[in-house]
Amino acid sequence: MIVCVQYKLRFFDVFTVVYIAQCVCHFAFLIVNGNENHLVMVKNWFEWHDLYKNEPKLQQRLQIVQEYIAHSLNLSQPGLIRVVSVCAGDGRDLLGTLSNHPRAKDVYARLVELNPQLVERGQETIESLGLTKQIEFINGDATISSNYVGAVPADIVIVCGVFGNLADETELNRLLANLSFLSKKGAFVIWTRGHSQGIAHSETVRKFFREHGFEEVDFKLTATGDMGVGIHRYLGESLAAPKEQQFFAFTGIPSKAR
Repeated sequence: MIVCVQYKLRFFDVFTVVYIAQCVCHFAFLIVNGNENHLVMVKNWFEWHDLYKNEPKLQQRLQIVQEYIAHSLNLSQPGLIRVVSVCAGDGRDLLGTLSNHPRAKDVYARLVELNPQLVERGQETIESLGLTKQIEFINGDATISSNYVGAVPADIVIVCGVFGNLADETELNRLLANLSFLSKKGAFVIWTRGHSQGIAHSETVRKFFREHGFEEVDFKLTATGDMGVGIHRYLGESLAAPKEQQFFAFTGIPSKAR
């Protein structure tokens, strides 16, 4: 009888360990929302984007980004407005802005995203807006310069959700240096950077932007206080050719996106 009880306990322990391991493999992570903790299972970037439905920080970030995109469109010269979006997700920041902006028909954009499900959802939105002749959504590696040839230099460059998924400050500086290929002189660059463990990472980004020849137009923190959103203007000359074939290395995973 004692042997049977011990066997059952051992079997239960093994089952528990296997279950926990499965959770880890599916990138279980804790999201703090107000005073409540919610365990969210995120397996890929497509699922990560569903967090916009309930996560205040992401909702507030998106609102500010769209505000800055609209501001950039308002200040753009008459005629064609070129836009590129790096690691575009499903394009909700740009497409959501264009859905009710008076200059939507002036925009010619290229969005680059590696996740095919996000690209498909973005393409469906483009079709619903009647902008298929103006906006192309490329399912490809956003770190590779060749995916932007023919669409740059742009008037507006969107690099949201990117800086927090770089390995270190060296990689951040590498990307900022390559923005001179994506940006025309006077271009608006819109970016985001989350804070973690009490470190205001966005302040580092703002400092590096200044060092790379960009002028800050505006900067805001989300109401949650842990996400910075900025808009800068490129003061230098655009490069006819990229400094390197790969702009940066994207090392982020959905469970640790910043």
